[in-house]
Amino acid sequence: MSNPQRTAAILVAAGRGLRAGAGGPKQYRSVGGQSVIFRAMEPFCRHPEISAVQPVLNPDDLAIFNEAVRGLAHSSPARGGATRQESVRAGLEALGSQKPDVVLIHDAARPFVSAALISRAIRATSATGAAIPTIPVADTIKLVDAGGHVEGTPERARLRIAQTPQAFRFDVIIDAHRRAAREGRTDFTDDAALAEWAGLTVSTFEGDAANMKLTTPEDFVREDARLASQLGDVRTGTGYDVHAFGDGDHLMICGVRVPHHRGFLAHSDGDVGLHALVDAILGALADGDIGSHFPPSDIKWKGASSDKFLKYAVERVAARGGRIANLEVTLICERPKIGPLRDAMRARIAEITGLNVWRVAVKATTSERLGFTGREEGIAATACATIRLPWGDKGPVSI
Repeated sequence: MSNPQRTAAILVAAGRGLRAGAGGPKQYRSVGGQSVIFRAMEPFCRHPEISAVQPVLNPDDLAIFNEAVRGLAHSSPARGGATRQESVRAGLEALGSQKPDVVLIHDAARPFVSAALISRAIRATSATGAAIPTIPVADTIKLVDAGGHVEGTPERARLRIAQTPQAFRFDVIIDAHRRAAREGRTDFTDDAALAEWAGLTVSTFEGDAANMKLTTPEDFVREDARLASQLGDVRTGTGYDVHAFGDGDHLMICGVRVPHHRGFLAHSDGDVGLHALVDAILGALADGDIGSHFPPSDIKWKGASSDKFLKYAVERVAARGGRIANLEVTLICERPKIGPLRDAMRARIAEITGLNVWRVAVKATTSERLGFTGREEGIAATACATIRLPWGDKGPVSI
């Protein structure tokens, strides 16, 4: 049996994006409540046929990049160059040791790439080893000279707008980039143009009109409004969990290991905070509860780390085209004291879910020495999740 094809993706994110106006490089700005680069990178990180995602950055942006894509798995960023062409080559060289068969090259300023488009790109490379997504030109195009006079009108039926991700056999595109560098050619505006120059036949496949590039301030305003209208189905869910104390020397609470003179009696790690959050998210989705997805009767969940459950709930939201707007958990216990750990817990939940930490709240209270929590027999937690889904959402899906 032949080895399966290995496909990697390069995310080109080293540019400054000056035409997008104030607010820093456009790939780190927010659109629809989420950073552009997160939106551009997530579909590749989640795609089952992508084995590696290679970001290429301006080295000055490393800290802001790490914050923007928290929760996404990727290769160590490569150092970008002075031009897009140099940055792509840096990404290709960084992938060299992994020896992928196919590489997809995508601009970080295109945050609306779909899984279906990625799949089409992978399939399209089998024709010629080089393929790009295109969409038809809707308007008549004019060739204009330096004085502003029309020189000609190209035949519109043959014109196409090129998009990314552009897909290539890895060996042929890295050889083409190396040859261009040796010959001092640095003027190619996309990888297809470089491939054409290198003598490759570049095929086309169906692009996506929604896969637009954000360039100007007006683009951000328009897309913010569009996303807000699409995710207008706002839902709220609540969750509750409780675990008794047993033998042990620590507790897992909101993903943080907390030293304590007792442990939890639980089938998994007993993380009441994360369990309550999972139920809150599933409740907002009207998608059962944690027990229906991870039954305690199933031995494979014995001792399981609860971050797996929370990641799964987040993926359920993403699979329905939605996003999480806010998460809140309240812990009810006498001890351990939660206040000193609050920020660490918020940060851990943000890391697991991929949310900005300012969308995560952790609170704590006691029961004034009343009941089982007051007697320090265990800990209880309540949680609330607010999510936004597209209008027309059809309910639970299989993932």
